[in-house]
Amino acid sequence: MYKERYDFWLNNDFFDEETRIELRGISKDEKEIEDRFYKELEFGTAGLRGKIGAGTNRMNKYIVARATQGLAELICSKGKEAMNRGVAIAYDCRHYSDVFAETAALVLNANGIKSYLFDELRPTPELSFAVRRLNAISGIVVTASHNPQEYNGYKVYWEEGAQILPDTADAITENILKIKDFSKIPIMEKEEAIEKGLLNIIGKEIDDEYIDRTKALSLRDAEIDKSLKIVYTPLNGTGNKPVRRILKERGFENVYVVKEQEMPDPDFTTVGYPNPEDVKAFKLAEEFGSEIGADILIATDPDCDRLAVEVKIDNGYKALNGNQTGAILVNYVLEANQEKGTLPSNAAIVKSIVTGDLSTAICDSYGVKMFEALTGFKNIFAYANIWDSTKEYKFMFGYEESIGFCVGDLVRDKDAVNSAMFLAEAAAYYRTKGKTLLDVLDDLYEKHGYYRENLVSLVLEGIEGAERIKRMMESYRKDYPIQIEDMNLVRYVDFRTSDDVDVKNNERRLTDIPKTNAVKYYLDDGSWYAVRPSGTEPKIKIYMYSKADDLVKAEEKLKQIETTVMDKLYSIE
Repeated sequence: MYKERYDFWLNNDFFDEETRIELRGISKDEKEIEDRFYKELEFGTAGLRGKIGAGTNRMNKYIVARATQGLAELICSKGKEAMNRGVAIAYDCRHYSDVFAETAALVLNANGIKSYLFDELRPTPELSFAVRRLNAISGIVVTASHNPQEYNGYKVYWEEGAQILPDTADAITENILKIKDFSKIPIMEKEEAIEKGLLNIIGKEIDDEYIDRTKALSLRDAEIDKSLKIVYTPLNGTGNKPVRRILKERGFENVYVVKEQEMPDPDFTTVGYPNPEDVKAFKLAEEFGSEIGADILIATDPDCDRLAVEVKIDNGYKALNGNQTGAILVNYVLEANQEKGTLPSNAAIVKSIVTGDLSTAICDSYGVKMFEALTGFKNIFAYANIWDSTKEYKFMFGYEESIGFCVGDLVRDKDAVNSAMFLAEAAAYYRTKGKTLLDVLDDLYEKHGYYRENLVSLVLEGIEGAERIKRMMESYRKDYPIQIEDMNLVRYVDFRTSDDVDVKNNERRLTDIPKTNAVKYYLDDGSWYAVRPSGTEPKIKIYMYSKADDLVKAEEKLKQIETTVMDKLYSIE
């Protein structure tokens, strides 16, 4: 089947010459042909994500056009009002991002649907804001987030400003699967689309309102030390302008950008893997920070929805992971609101099921409700979308351990512009108390217990890798350790079947968290771990958390969990 698809793309005049030249170049590489054509690039709740190139299992303008046609048919089915509300579209710095974004706009226009296309690259959270601000029915952002440079992606948002949930993704997928002939997908000429008022270019007016309304969320201003010295790197992505602008307009006087990583670069030449969760991405920032004596280093990923921070110590800089940064921000937001008398009685915070529990202990101390959601901010902000109408809770903050954060519900996605502002504000406030962010974290550990965490990602690419990941999940579900050193399994939740099993009392109930392919195992000392395949990358991910009364014990327990679980997984061929 894959060979037939290859031949079709190679010999069909509908596909442009650039595409067919690329395919002729792999004519003698059977494995590459198979990888590009053995399946269709799957449209899921995260949209599309894959390597750029010609083929059905690659990101290219034809695959983007087909996905957009699937979306267009869903919008058209909802009537003229939905079509007139239109779709907001943004894109990042990656190869072909602008081409894919314009392709999407013009396919929508050919279906009679209005589009709002940003005039140049923008951060993903601003797309979420634009959907809400323009009252659009949907949104698209072309990005592969923090993936390596050979990737690109396509994410779809719905009218609330959050990424689509499974029911909407399924409806789009159903439409996509009906499209067998790429040449039948309509696309309008750009000039005609503009002339008919279908293609609308947006820019500064959305920028200004997004920045102004984000600034309005700030909690402290006059009482913080704005002389805090910050080194910022956008990692050659979309964060350069908005992050620097918001910090400048908040009055931070000493913000320095890493020059080599200031401008957009789709090859990420200076960093390679543009993921600020990986401390190697901070190499140039650390060098520059040491040179000028920066207090904190901030890095954002290419589409500026995720953020990481490092804090100055005696001999360099220490990185905070997503759990630690999230706990600090939870504490700061609740502390500042309580101090100001603005903490609602129905305040709530939402984190993912694979995020640590220090923040839950902090919430308990403030009498604030903590909710858990599946990974992905579409699930975190699903709560805010419901509370918009029910008013049952007030969404204060949402976050994931994978360095995604958002204070408030102005946008409905993780927002590194928002979190950069709040992180700088928190660091500047605690500086007036003679404390760094690391000191604050130590205080939280002292008060709530010592929490340690680790994430191991096993990368298993290709068909063989996908099959092994599947075997690992199936085998581990059937045969998991009931004891790790002196820690005993007391409960597990299989989110695929919704089974929440009390092992100690042999009781079973159903969890109300939506289904996903993940299992979470709870131990009797408050430690836990979870196993799940990545939804966007060829990885199986193992999240491990320990809790103890002191740091040494917490580290020992974490190592014991890692050794036991990883030995078990590695044994599954």
